[in-house]
Amino acid sequence: MVLLIGNYPPDQQQSMLRFGTMMLEGLTAAGVSAELIQPEPIFGNFRLAGAFVAKWLAYIDKFVLFPLRLRARLRATPALVHICDHSNARYAQQIRGPSVVITCHDFLAVRGALGEETDTPASATGRWLQRWILAGLRKADALACDSQATLEDARKLVVRGTGRPTLHLILLGLSHPYQRMKRAEALAKSEEVTVPFVLHVGSNLRRKNREAVLRIFASCRAKWDGQLVFVGERLSDSLNAEARELGIADRIVQLGNCSNEKLEALYNCATALVYPSRFEGFGWPIIEAQACGCPVVCSSLEPMAEIAGAGALLHHPDDEAGFAQDLLRLTDAAEHADWSARALKNAQRFTTERMIANYRELYRELSPAC
Repeated sequence: MVLLIGNYPPDQQQSMLRFGTMMLEGLTAAGVSAELIQPEPIFGNFRLAGAFVAKWLAYIDKFVLFPLRLRARLRATPALVHICDHSNARYAQQIRGPSVVITCHDFLAVRGALGEETDTPASATGRWLQRWILAGLRKADALACDSQATLEDARKLVVRGTGRPTLHLILLGLSHPYQRMKRAEALAKSEEVTVPFVLHVGSNLRRKNREAVLRIFASCRAKWDGQLVFVGERLSDSLNAEARELGIADRIVQLGNCSNEKLEALYNCATALVYPSRFEGFGWPIIEAQACGCPVVCSSLEPMAEIAGAGALLHHPDDEAGFAQDLLRLTDAAEHADWSARALKNAQRFTTERMIANYRELYRELSPAC
């Protein structure tokens, strides 16, 4: 049996929660006995005292209560333990016996805590936590990295020439079976939006570079009568103010978090996904859009360039003029069709079945019982 360790739900790390579910469902479908456990919100549910107090109460759930539950679960002697997010690597320090695999999605917080500029600055507590995470990573038998860029970070920060833990590149699969839809069906599911439009999927985190998205769109507005649609976290007050200053507030649609089915329809209808992130661990929206045949204009930095492959138009995040030029380029039907075909071809590299098969191969290397 494979014991999967997932994330604490109140932290609302949606992509990490999805990954844990993907692993459980994928392994089960492949005939592998698996169980997913995660810290339960008990003390962390008390939020009336404010976010700061709730954060420290949540630490009781994660660092005191869950280790007790994990210790009890380990008595059932699973063949292997898979920590689904490197931010939970601290749990590796209490695992004795079964092999431990940890999936590393990125090292941005670790690098930020070490003083690098990654748009993820760390407080004193954060620096302590990242050191704890690094210590846990060094206790693992194997690290599975989402991208080559993350693997190289792991080599420098964790392995450091020791050869342990072993490093493995395992690309993510799609967290939902995104695919091409019939145009009429996609339009019917996107009724709040007027076509044509360009799309951004993400949050207001500085590394997502939503300020650039606004400026890129603003530079296109005189030549293209489209909308800018944001999916995910709603724009902050400062971003809304910038949109007003740029004169594009009336052409912005904010949809908040959407269902997978709704997002699939939006990808199918969009002229392009614009994704000028400065830092990512992987960049799920890139391949989600590509799987729907949506052309992608994204950052040329790693790992975005690695993930987008030959199926996207790439620019440095500072090259906002280049982003705008390619967005306008994609308003041409022939160009749109060409880049749509390239997107679909690249997306074929990222199937959940292939991801699960690669994890199973790694599991068997560490524990033949898997």
